[in-house]
Amino acid sequence: MDEGTKHVNTNPLQKANWLSKLFFWWINPLFKVGYKRNLEVEDMYNVVHDDSADYLSNRLQKEWDKELKKLNPETKGNPSLLRAMVRAFGKQYMLFGLITFVEEATKVVQPVLLGGLIRYFSPGSTMEPWEAYMYAAGVSFCAMFLAIFHHPYFFGVQRIGMWLRIASCSLIYKKSLRLSHSSLGKTTTGQIVNLMSNDVNRFDQAVIFLHFLWIGPLEAIAALVILWYMLGPACLAGYAVLVLLIPVQGWMGKLFAKLRRKTAVQTDERVRIMSEIISGMRVIKMYCWEKPFGELIRRVRKMELVRVFESQRLKACLCSVSYCADKIMILPVVLSVALTLCRLPFASVIFPSMGILHSVRGIIFTKMSLGLQLTGEVHTSCLRIQVKKGKWIFFNLILIPSSIYLF
Repeated sequence: MDEGTKHVNTNPLQKANWLSKLFFWWINPLFKVGYKRNLEVEDMYNVVHDDSADYLSNRLQKEWDKELKKLNPETKGNPSLLRAMVRAFGKQYMLFGLITFVEEATKVVQPVLLGGLIRYFSPGSTMEPWEAYMYAAGVSFCAMFLAIFHHPYFFGVQRIGMWLRIASCSLIYKKSLRLSHSSLGKTTTGQIVNLMSNDVNRFDQAVIFLHFLWIGPLEAIAALVILWYMLGPACLAGYAVLVLLIPVQGWMGKLFAKLRRKTAVQTDERVRIMSEIISGMRVIKMYCWEKPFGELIRRVRKMELVRVFESQRLKACLCSVSYCADKIMILPVVLSVALTLCRLPFASVIFPSMGILHSVRGIIFTKMSLGLQLTGEVHTSCLRIQVKKGKWIFFNLILIPSSIYLF
């Protein structure tokens, strides 16, 4: 970076109190400036210390050095990039898991409170007015809680995802400056660029949904207990649909990982060919080879797009199932109640049941589904970053077989 372009504009996040962080009040001065005029580079805040590349790379480097000590041919110990990341950033990430756990619990409690409020307006209700006010206050409090704590969670976990990406890219860059000539022959610039532009971006996306992999089953069990109390055994009809669709999600998660590996191979091949064409552009122009090489690039790109389209079609199928799952679940529940009790369920029961099933659908078929999908993609990215052809090559660069570790 040009030293002349640097400026000092202290980030207000460093001195913001917990209330300012909760409501993002610390960013208002920048909004005021942007409202009055177009923002300039000098208006941007300096990066806080916790987000700096130097601090994050050293933080991950310290844990990775511990993993390198496990590399022992006798015990067959292998270093793990994932373990290093968990030790470096796992504690902060787990704290945000507690926030989203309370948030998802609130989504289950809110329909129950709504059912109590509906009972007050039902014919023949003996509920006292103060009880109805308490139910209404509970519904309002749950809505306020969800609105307040939803965005700080996403801000926090995406910030941790940014830390993982920055730390990984920093180590890749530092190692690329120290490669020997023999190691340079085992990789290309295109592969390094692909790792830094595509693979590490999976960390940003995965951290948002990983917590739902353990919160989802807990919420499903809690919802089942509440629905059993409200509907009796009829609730099992809706959960039968849930149980039948869960294996489909697991199969799709594995299929996403498989498609990701195939797409990454095609992308590496395309980037490698493009790098060679660009480096030999003068020779290509001199011999008028533009059309043959252009056709080669189109053929390789077409093969890559085939994998991309397969992945997108699979995502479309998964989304269509997830968004109509709560309707599919509520239908057998209503039919079971109508057939067993010879009447339709009351409004004070059916509306809370629909709300609870909608919440379960959201976490099981959307958030857990994305969590499984992105977990497979992150695992694939870590293997591409860490292992190549059965040999340890951290970041395809940091661990080079038959060479001295430079980090």
